[in-house]
Amino acid sequence: MSERVTVAGPLAHAALAQVLGIEGPSRRLPGRLTGGLRAGIVRDDWPTLDDVPGQWFVATDTQWTPQLRRYAEIMGLQARNIGGVPVLGLASPGTEAGQQHGEWPAALAAEVARDLLAQPAERPAAEIAQRLPRLAAWAASRLRAQAERGAPLPPGPPAADRVRVEARREPYAHYFAVEERRFRHRLHRGGWSDPVERAVFVSGDAVVVLPWDPVRDRVLVVDQFRAGPAVRGDGQPWILEPVAGRIDAGETPESTARREADEEAGLTLDRLFPAPASYPSPGMVAEFMYAFVAIADLPDGVTGVNGLETEHEDIRSHLIARAELTRMALDGRIVSGPLLLLALWLDRQADGLRAELAADEAPSGS
Repeated sequence: MSERVTVAGPLAHAALAQVLGIEGPSRRLPGRLTGGLRAGIVRDDWPTLDDVPGQWFVATDTQWTPQLRRYAEIMGLQARNIGGVPVLGLASPGTEAGQQHGEWPAALAAEVARDLLAQPAERPAAEIAQRLPRLAAWAASRLRAQAERGAPLPPGPPAADRVRVEARREPYAHYFAVEERRFRHRLHRGGWSDPVERAVFVSGDAVVVLPWDPVRDRVLVVDQFRAGPAVRGDGQPWILEPVAGRIDAGETPESTARREADEEAGLTLDRLFPAPASYPSPGMVAEFMYAFVAIADLPDGVTGVNGLETEHEDIRSHLIARAELTRMALDGRIVSGPLLLLALWLDRQADGLRAELAADEAPSGS
């Protein structure tokens, strides 16, 4: 393989170039780049090259760095000969252009690239590529955490420099992962802790949503087999829960709520009301859960069995009167923490939500 290559499209963007060690002079090449707005987030959405007379795109001549080689191997990128120039970062010939409207998420693509390069050198590229959707979702979770909760907040020691990571390893990596880290952190009484080693289950952020019909005053909940209760030895591993799902890279919590309602219950949601978001088990699970109550039409006959066969989902939906859900929550029949939170929150907020809906529907000037 030649020691030099020309990179194009997102690979030539400063965000990825910095991570991959790409630097060199720019050059113009004939043609037009189309699509590629999820390049670096998914494996097969790189720009397509259209032969359009009079059109040019800018690329960067660079050396093959170790980071660029590893990244290209994981992403399945191969250099294409464009006018005698080996160009990397383009879709294979004949590939249909992907999403063409929107903005390429440079910060997310760079964060994903850092994660890919941090994988153990002995781990096969194909194995890493198989985990790319989850790695990308985890990278997006960290960016959300930095944007929403990045500033030092009370409680905790007041200094900005509060946590230092001394070591990190990943003894388990599949659909989910386990990270082991060695920390030092500031102490309430002053100074720094001794090294603290912790294992954390890494799953990415999630959404729970409780569909509510304010006219009929009832909600829709679902049940499915759950491995956690089964492993614990619970005789009832089918438990009532809200609609829920993981936030994929490039999604928002709101778009995930709408997608999951369609997949798990066949519902189209109307307005979403944010309920309190939370860490369900912060001592050991790096999951942040966004919660919503969603307005939905819930007539008789709306329930059924849904879910994606590709994800081995077997999900039955149920209609429950809101007052009955509150009674179930208070007398211990709800053992799903997210559903418990949403049931009690809706019980307190239902009248206020109705008033807000009525105000929105009132004619202007009334």
